[in-house]
Amino acid sequence: MPVNNKFQIKSPTFLTPGDPAPGFRQRSFDNPQYSFDSAAGRYLVLCFYGSAADSHAQAALAAAHGRPDIFDDRRACFFGVSVDPADEATGRVQNRIPGYRHFWDFDLMACRLYGVTEQTASPASGPVSLTRQWVVIDPTMRVIAAIPFAEDRSDLARVIEVLEAQPAPERYAGEEIMAPILLLPRVLEPDLCRHLVGLYEAEGGEESGFMREIDGKTVGVSDPGFKRRKDYHISDNSLIDALKARFVRRVVPQIAKIHQFGVTRMERYIVSCYAAEDGGHFAPHRDNTTKGTAHRRFAVSVNLNDDFDGGEVSFPEYGPRSFKAPLGGAVVFSCSLLHCVGKVTRGKRYAFLPFVYDDAAARIREQNAGFIAESG
Repeated sequence: MPVNNKFQIKSPTFLTPGDPAPGFRQRSFDNPQYSFDSAAGRYLVLCFYGSAADSHAQAALAAAHGRPDIFDDRRACFFGVSVDPADEATGRVQNRIPGYRHFWDFDLMACRLYGVTEQTASPASGPVSLTRQWVVIDPTMRVIAAIPFAEDRSDLARVIEVLEAQPAPERYAGEEIMAPILLLPRVLEPDLCRHLVGLYEAEGGEESGFMREIDGKTVGVSDPGFKRRKDYHISDNSLIDALKARFVRRVVPQIAKIHQFGVTRMERYIVSCYAAEDGGHFAPHRDNTTKGTAHRRFAVSVNLNDDFDGGEVSFPEYGPRSFKAPLGGAVVFSCSLLHCVGKVTRGKRYAFLPFVYDDAAARIREQNAGFIAESG
């Protein structure tokens, strides 16, 4: 049946339980590039309702809005997906924070990723057939259930039943599990840590941004609400060589043992400072999501001091536990993992924060060099 002359219902072709839920960036109610997988770490529900002008879509939204105890941004988040520009133009669809957000999928990008419409579908070619559905996703971005809209609207109760049956997000796998990281003490000696901190204190640091993909280019942007950190860039080649030598002896063998990955390259030699006075923190993100950063394989976070509170690294997909490496110790993790740095509440956290990769990734870096926007 045609709905609002924008789309038609089609036969279902769904993702199945255990499949990875595709990540994507799409314009949302209040964000021009919302990264869906940055919301991982809780249960996520995508509701491909098509148009809020439709009565079943209205019932679906009402059912979700009726359970703020589930959709509270801690246990779960609801994401509606509209393909109808009138939903935005009329204001009949609104975010409700916490818990409820909407994507404007007017180009059908998310719908194609989730099999809601044909891969060749285009809004420019006339009415589009949609398989309206709910997709329930676990905290690590794996599908729990795909539930099609049903004529008797039994899908509304079914979605809630599935969510109510899930354990707390940190026990999504049936028990609490450790994030797949390495925690390595004794990477840098205390004297070397103090030397690096001294360089920062003598020279000062510059406000640090982060990378975004904008119009096909990797662009450095700044948003204090998302990240607040200052960096000092090490230029002394002898010091850089000394740091490399310690990584070759103390970090590279551990990555090879655990991940069977041969590190041959290192990127970025900085001393970073997350200061309580600045509200130092870094919101959930992944380190390899742009063309300019796609070559990065592992991030290494070495604490250069321990006289601070807060500022711990955590991995929301694997629960709320956070990690504070000892003085000179490192947290090592895949750049694909969602991670964040909590707000420093006392003092300053100094850290050495390189990325490591291999020769194959170096070729990717070279191939993508043209996609990096010139600074300044």
